[in-house]
Amino acid sequence: MQILIIEDEPRAANQLQNLLKDCGFDYNLQAIIDTVEDSIAWFQNGGEADLVFMDIQLADGLSFEIFQNVTVNSPIIFTTAFDQYAIRAFKVNSVDYLLKPIQEQDLRHALDKFMSSKQNATVDMQMIQQLISTLQVSEQRESILVKEGDGYNQLRIADLLYVYSEDSMTFGVTATKRFIIEETIDALYNTLNPSEFFRINRGQIVSKHAIIKIDKYFNHRLKLNLKQPIDQEFIVSRQKVNDFKNWLNR
Repeated sequence: MQILIIEDEPRAANQLQNLLKDCGFDYNLQAIIDTVEDSIAWFQNGGEADLVFMDIQLADGLSFEIFQNVTVNSPIIFTTAFDQYAIRAFKVNSVDYLLKPIQEQDLRHALDKFMSSKQNATVDMQMIQQLISTLQVSEQRESILVKEGDGYNQLRIADLLYVYSEDSMTFGVTATKRFIIEETIDALYNTLNPSEFFRINRGQIVSKHAIIKIDKYFNHRLKLNLKQPIDQEFIVSRQKVNDFKNWLNR
């Protein structure tokens, strides 16, 4: 059985492989891919799998975006840490979904369902589009709890210029200060207003009012000059350039 794992958390990918062994599932791992962009490239280059385990939230976006760019004929078992995503993903004709942290009993059930059906997953593109639209406008908040000194404070979303991850930590920057945010980039991004904030790559989110200048960059990417600059480049990934331009034009 040839399987593909699309997952941006190495620990989760390793846990899944261990659980598959515990279930006695005989498989050959084709690849572990951690981004939407690399997943699209894998399928475009002729990659095939008998079964795909696909995390919904990846480093550079929602895995549903894969289906907008390439045909995927393999059956899919979605994995997610967020209940609301799991429920919606299940409506896309997948074999099943698994809620993280994955439990062996749930995995066994999903594998039994897959083995009994042995059918390719037919992806409803209209449903995919609805999913992306719905997930991108998830509940938005007005403030973030951030660390300050020995305690915490509330940071207004309206004051946030950009967010970036470094050394497994998430930082938010305003016009006056940098704060530590005790959330992952993934979790934070899905609560931000998509008309005001854009995730330019797997580890950086920018607000519209933070952008001073946009320059062309090699390999068809874009480089941003932002207010309150830090010693870090802000590069729009090649896959996101068109979406970024459309976002700015809204």
